[in-house]
Amino acid sequence: MHEANRGPVSTSGEATPPPSTAPVTTAVVALSPFEKRIYTLFIGSGGLRPIWRLLLYLLLYETLHFLLGTLLYFAAVPLIWWRMLVELGFVAAAIAPAFLMAAIEGRRADSYGLPRRGGFGKQFWLGSLWGFLSITALLVALHFAGAFDFGQLALHGVLRPLKFAVFWGAFFLAVGVYEEFLIRGYTQFTLTQITGFWPAAILLSLSFGALHLGNPGENWVGIAGAVSIGFFFCLTLRRTGTLWFAVGFHCFWDWAQSFLYSVPDSGGMFPGHLMKASLHGPRWLSGGTVGPEASLFLFVLIGVLWVVFGRVYPEVKYRGVNSEVGHEPEMTPLV
Repeated sequence: MHEANRGPVSTSGEATPPPSTAPVTTAVVALSPFEKRIYTLFIGSGGLRPIWRLLLYLLLYETLHFLLGTLLYFAAVPLIWWRMLVELGFVAAAIAPAFLMAAIEGRRADSYGLPRRGGFGKQFWLGSLWGFLSITALLVALHFAGAFDFGQLALHGVLRPLKFAVFWGAFFLAVGVYEEFLIRGYTQFTLTQITGFWPAAILLSLSFGALHLGNPGENWVGIAGAVSIGFFFCLTLRRTGTLWFAVGFHCFWDWAQSFLYSVPDSGGMFPGHLMKASLHGPRWLSGGTVGPEASLFLFVLIGVLWVVFGRVYPEVKYRGVNSEVGHEPEMTPLV
């Protein structure tokens, strides 16, 4: 017959009681009221509070931006390639800190608007088409209003125009990735947790306009145009769920404006543009030396884009986060 287990037997032959199954407690360090106040200022139920995460990201970005800019200042390369290196440095400064923040927050960096899955896929190319057609429509409207002439070719042959087309395509792709991720990537994602989507979108669209303040020849109408375009990009983020549509739109809008149609972009002209185009007439119509982004026709175009895009993409796909750390959260729409 099997004898019931009576537990370990001591050297004296008597059964010893089984080990206790009571939970083991650890000492809890008591915090003073001041320490608790400091702790709760920085730490919430989801870890480091969003405002501090955002400030940390911006501090890391500014540090990298400064260091890379300082290094590239001494780069002995032709000016056109120096500009490309600078723009790629900006991309690195905006994206690299997001990987550190993803590790801190316990989520994938893909959460911040530029998922690798689907990158340069359908949404990117749809955005590219929308951007190209939009700037084309704006300039055609200005042409029929007597404010723009397409002019003649400035580049001839086959190879030279092709080389500049590819170069400026790569350059403006870097511009699109940098500006969209910096303004509407990690920052939009994190600020949304504090204010909700649309208040964050307004604040960051104003910041997008402020980025253009240092551009040569810019004016307040051009800044307002940049803010309006940025706010439209927020709508595309909300309705598509990613930044890839906005990146494609941004890239091909700038490429067609600066290279293909060869008009000023925020007051600047780029070398190696394709056409000898000209803007003329009143500044409110043509945009003057600032370019078509300072034309009042731009605001009409943005209004049309807003309505049409809202009908084509009626579903909200931008997702929020929960506070669970260590797992990719189940997403739910925000505001």
